[in-house]
Amino acid sequence: MEPTAGKPGLLKNVLVRCFLFGVLIVLCRFAYVVTVTGESCKLGNFCFLSLPENLNFVIARTGGPAIAAKNGAVPSTSAGSSRPDLYTSKDWIKAVHFYSSVFQDLMAQGFLSRKAKSLCVETPTGNDVYALRESGVKGAVGIFKKASRPLVIPGDPHRLPFADNSFDFVFSGGGRFDKSPKPSDFAAEIVRTLKPEGIAVVHVGAKDTYSFHSFIDLFNCCKLVTSRDVEGFDDSMPKIREMVLKKECGDGKLELLSSTRFENGDGNLGNKCSVPEHKLELVRKAEPLIETEPLKPWITLKKNIQNVKYLPAMVDISFKKRYAYVDVGARGYGSSIGSWFKKQYPKQNKTFEVFAIEADKTFHEQYKLKKRVTLLPYAAWVRNETLSFEINGDPGEKVKEKGRGMGRIQPAKSADGGFNGEVDQIQGFDFANWLKNTFSEKDFVVMKMDVEGTEFDLIPRLFETGAICLIDEIFLECHYNRWQRCCPGERSSKYEKTYGQCMDLFTSLRQSGVLVHQWW
Repeated sequence: MEPTAGKPGLLKNVLVRCFLFGVLIVLCRFAYVVTVTGESCKLGNFCFLSLPENLNFVIARTGGPAIAAKNGAVPSTSAGSSRPDLYTSKDWIKAVHFYSSVFQDLMAQGFLSRKAKSLCVETPTGNDVYALRESGVKGAVGIFKKASRPLVIPGDPHRLPFADNSFDFVFSGGGRFDKSPKPSDFAAEIVRTLKPEGIAVVHVGAKDTYSFHSFIDLFNCCKLVTSRDVEGFDDSMPKIREMVLKKECGDGKLELLSSTRFENGDGNLGNKCSVPEHKLELVRKAEPLIETEPLKPWITLKKNIQNVKYLPAMVDISFKKRYAYVDVGARGYGSSIGSWFKKQYPKQNKTFEVFAIEADKTFHEQYKLKKRVTLLPYAAWVRNETLSFEINGDPGEKVKEKGRGMGRIQPAKSADGGFNGEVDQIQGFDFANWLKNTFSEKDFVVMKMDVEGTEFDLIPRLFETGAICLIDEIFLECHYNRWQRCCPGERSSKYEKTYGQCMDLFTSLRQSGVLVHQWW
């Protein structure tokens, strides 16, 4: 009997299978690197079709012949680039020339050196990266959601794939910071990846002082070194404001250098806040207050809404972390949220969170199916305590259904039978404290307040705690003993305050730098 050849055959099969498995791994890695990430081929990435180190790139100079510029970054059309038309297009080359001029100026001012480890954020084609390399910053790299090899690698600007304190210089051009849906996260990532004492340069379209300061407030522990206006290189952004910031905090330490400061008596962060001059300037541009008491306030004050100069109609609100509308005394959804804020308030295409504060249980059911509306079923008050909620109306106005009249709140101990309407026990909450725990000076907050006289308690509390500085714009209905529609010559007995006291409240708000409008 002849000996079997089973063992040599088995060994051969094992070796063949191992070889095929290794080839499969290499092919998969190659396909991932080239097809998925879009990065250039390198031997370390199992790419065997690597581009040579130095490639010629033809740049058509304006008014002159084409010349070859040697650079290890940009492939020539002869080298088989996947985007030959882009790299030789007039627009791309024009952008390169523009950014080269920008970087040369920054070098002359000492903000950029050729040895700086540099990053360009949100650069679709890498023209700014190429300009940096042409200026001598050889290690520059760009990042965009889709790679443009070999200048730009893939990545999310809101979650940069780099360690903390990685770069000496970070640049964002083309107004791409303006277009970010999350400018706060964009700024935070720039600061995180920037080394202490590092420089960040951002090109934005900030045209007013409000957006200018809002932009700066987004950059924690950074100081504005200088800014200048620059002529753009295309019609999409003819005017550019160049911001140069310097990181002033160390590893892991975040400081807040904000234009709105909360201070206590010794200058430390606390309750009181100081309103910056640029907000005071906006107040001076607001519509005039109606100083003379109207004989028919239900007509005069309602017409006044047509004269309101909304804050987003005067300034750019792009550079904010969040956008919120707080309706204090919201009543039903259609009372002001659906009928006015959703339809009339200029939002600059921003998505606002809506907070409806309404203690009257009759209206709560309306908010259950409303998206992006948070109902706080309590009464805004100066502290957390149980209150008496009176459902009442003016003389001649009969309350037909519980919850449909106007509500007034009082501390529970004052419910002594003096009310002529229905009374519920409700929970009041510290409204000022809630504002401070919910929002920051980086947020854009609009507030409407219609609280049936409680404004004379809430507004002083907002000043006392410093929460007033978190509100960008207020629409306030001030309640006083106004003339009655039903009874000519008679004033309402529902409220004790006078129109003069309401004017004092509006005036004090505006003098303090709060953009407040008279609501009806």
